[in-house]
Amino acid sequence: MKVPAFLSTLLAALGTFYALQALAVPASVTPAPTPAANGALEQSTPVPTAPDVQAGAYLLVDFPSGQILASRNPDARMAPASLTKLMTCYVVFHALKTGTLKLSEPVTISEHAWRAEGSRTFLKVGSQVPAEVLVEGMIVQSGNDATIALAERIGGTEPAFVQLMNEYARRLGMTSTHFDDSTGLPSPTHYTTAHDLALLASALIRDYPEYYHWFSMRQFLWNNIRQENRNGLLGRDPSVDGMKTGHTDAAGYCLVTSAKRGNMRLIAVVLDSPSIKGREDASAALLNYGFTFYETVSVERAGTTVLRPRVYKASEEYYPVGPARDVSIVIPRDEAGSIQTTALVNPQLVAPLSTTTPVGQLQIVVGGRPVQSVPLYPIRAVPQGGLWSRFSDGVRLWWHRH
Repeated sequence: MKVPAFLSTLLAALGTFYALQALAVPASVTPAPTPAANGALEQSTPVPTAPDVQAGAYLLVDFPSGQILASRNPDARMAPASLTKLMTCYVVFHALKTGTLKLSEPVTISEHAWRAEGSRTFLKVGSQVPAEVLVEGMIVQSGNDATIALAERIGGTEPAFVQLMNEYARRLGMTSTHFDDSTGLPSPTHYTTAHDLALLASALIRDYPEYYHWFSMRQFLWNNIRQENRNGLLGRDPSVDGMKTGHTDAAGYCLVTSAKRGNMRLIAVVLDSPSIKGREDASAALLNYGFTFYETVSVERAGTTVLRPRVYKASEEYYPVGPARDVSIVIPRDEAGSIQTTALVNPQLVAPLSTTTPVGQLQIVVGGRPVQSVPLYPIRAVPQGGLWSRFSDGVRLWWHRH
């Protein structure tokens, strides 16, 4: 079909206009990287290799970025012993938060729970014990009877509860984990990794902060029996405020630890250590290493405008984009001056856009090393514009593509 001469002239004029206008991109669309401070790299403190600790596997990570600061065999499948109860806690905390379990609710102790092997809270079969007491018994002194009682209350049976555990593990990305029971008794198909346990520990802190205080309880009293928390680091290091110990012959001595100093929180996972002292010394050495040689630096706050890109067919030409969460990184101390950030967005964004639509990336580089890439989103919803803006931007897009 032949295009009328006047329309051809109009399209050509519009194309020329938009081609010229495209050259005048506002400076805010392409921000310059943050310059490095003079001499920052030369003056930074050197970082030694991680300490050689007594553990078959370990992992030291930053919370909440998940950056790994030190590791050994982090993806090796290993028996978790009572570190299993961290996942039991996750399922129990979910039940508490959703109201399907109340802390004051009496829970009947079954014969199966009463006969539990290993660590015990010394519950009596047939008795009714408040759920809060069972939670404290499970966390503080790792009571298998208290753990099974909670599992039966939430799942109906322990095997049904274990199905919930494995489903939550899948949702959290624990791809090398499988549970056969709620307590951590050994089984050939009951395993996890240091990496997966770090994911779980981070999820507990992130998703259920209102219940985290139980992990720092130093002792537990029930039936006139006082039992101490087996995490000796709670007494050795005031910055340690959790989380859980574990031990079986198959697993060795294990410990997941969380500690906070200043604005920095680290999580250490130590598996298959030869002794109680060995797991505590290993955890302490890893935490001291992380806190001594690294620091947390805030890069951007959630909702901060880092770029105002052109959005086609929208009611306004330029819209602010930024990260949906606070962005912080962990870097070697004294390297903050070498941080560079670059925001990149799709060059042809088209309205409408929601605040959950990723439109680009904030790339973070430290000392020339890529550290993190964070998605960018519209800070406010971008509606479609009127008929003229949609038509004229349609012509602009056609011109760019041809």
